[in-house]
Amino acid sequence: MEPSKKKARYQRLYSQLKELMNKSTDPDARMATIVAVLHHKMDYFFWTGFYMLKGGDLTVKTYQGSLACQVLKKHTGVCWAGIDQHQVIVVPDVHQFPGHIACDSRSQSEIVVPVRNEEGEIIGVLDADSEHLNAFDTTDATWLEKIVGLIY
Repeated sequence: MEPSKKKARYQRLYSQLKELMNKSTDPDARMATIVAVLHHKMDYFFWTGFYMLKGGDLTVKTYQGSLACQVLKKHTGVCWAGIDQHQVIVVPDVHQFPGHIACDSRSQSEIVVPVRNEEGEIIGVLDADSEHLNAFDTTDATWLEKIVGLIY
């Protein structure tokens, strides 16, 4: 997607999501709403969901797309990289990422955005996969961080 078109779409989605977040303060409801909107409005999102830390494990929570890995191997793959490095991770080609966990072989690129609670602690990640190489960029990173910030 052309960068200016992508930015404009994210701006609209952010405004829509911000308004929808007023309907509930429950983080689970907010995550479900975010996943549904992103998955259905961003045509290059193949899998969209949240993995949350629970008892030291990174466990799938709300998602849309093909079947997910339920628990991700510790400190392996893109999701754990986002947690361990405390930052957004953009992977243009998942096959080039050391330790990539392939829950669905159709995934070609990925972005992971840390989720922080009210105290600023990382408690999980938003994970989005695409069937296309190089699908995600700094525009996605910037706007997805803003969107994830609406949860708490």
